[in-house]
Amino acid sequence: MSCPLCSDEFQIPSDGLGCLRHNFFLQQLVDIRKCSNENHREVPCVVCLEESGSGDAEEIATATEYCIDCRQRLCERCSRPHRRMAGGGHQLRASGAELEQELIQLQTNYCNKHSDKQVELYCYQCNENICLMCFAVDHRNHENGEIPEVAKKFKPKIDSDDQQIVSSITGVRNQLEHTEQNMSKFFDDVDNVIAMVHKTGDAVKYVVDNHISELVSELQSMKSHSAKQAHAVQDRLQLALVAMESFHTYCRELLDKGGPSDVTRSASELHDRATELLQNDFTALNFHPPHMTYTPADVTQLTRSNLVGNVSTKSEEQTGI
Repeated sequence: MSCPLCSDEFQIPSDGLGCLRHNFFLQQLVDIRKCSNENHREVPCVVCLEESGSGDAEEIATATEYCIDCRQRLCERCSRPHRRMAGGGHQLRASGAELEQELIQLQTNYCNKHSDKQVELYCYQCNENICLMCFAVDHRNHENGEIPEVAKKFKPKIDSDDQQIVSSITGVRNQLEHTEQNMSKFFDDVDNVIAMVHKTGDAVKYVVDNHISELVSELQSMKSHSAKQAHAVQDRLQLALVAMESFHTYCRELLDKGGPSDVTRSASELHDRATELLQNDFTALNFHPPHMTYTPADVTQLTRSNLVGNVSTKSEEQTGI
């Protein structure tokens, strides 16, 4: 999995994450920082606190000493036995903010496996500090060196690595700034292209709307002209129809109700009228509308680039930048 701090991948131990190598130095920094924060307020003596049970906390003495061997905060009275231990007096330090740095130096000198033993050697094969007991049991055949001497050898290398990192920091910062500038410019370019796409689209819409308006206007004019022609034909046919129906009605009335003298008196006039009506060529009055066809544009042949345009991108390798 990836480290949450540096994102470097590492192999999870078969026994789980709990078996990862512990960073004692960082853990000590955390513990000592916590201890240092406690220096800003009065801390009760741990021995007095344990012995008091449920007694009044106000009667518990304030810790003024810190036992490095026992990792306990003690009052002056409880610290006395620690000075006279059978195996040798414990290391006691006065509580205070200045204790922090000293604890870092002192606690890092103890063996990770044997907490009561100080480390004195460095094993090159195992890359770890060891005490004499570790040396006797597991590291006798390994290449070892005294920690102060090994540290003198390692410090220049660490300093050299650090200097290279410092040099790289400037390059990374410049690259980060360059990336941010490129990103900002690219975003501006995208916004500009978006604005141009909208502008071109509006222009295309304007052309399309104008074309539609022209076609509709042409069709409306054709419709109006044809309507006038049709109405003129209708009017003439309507007049002819009224005249013939009137003739027909009069003839029926004459034949059904008129006397012989009425028939003889009107026969010649009616014949002339019928001849006049029949001479009209009504076929010439037919309305012939113009033949109209509409061929729509083949939208399947219209591509996006034909309508508005097209967007293409190239990498720096393609552009030769």
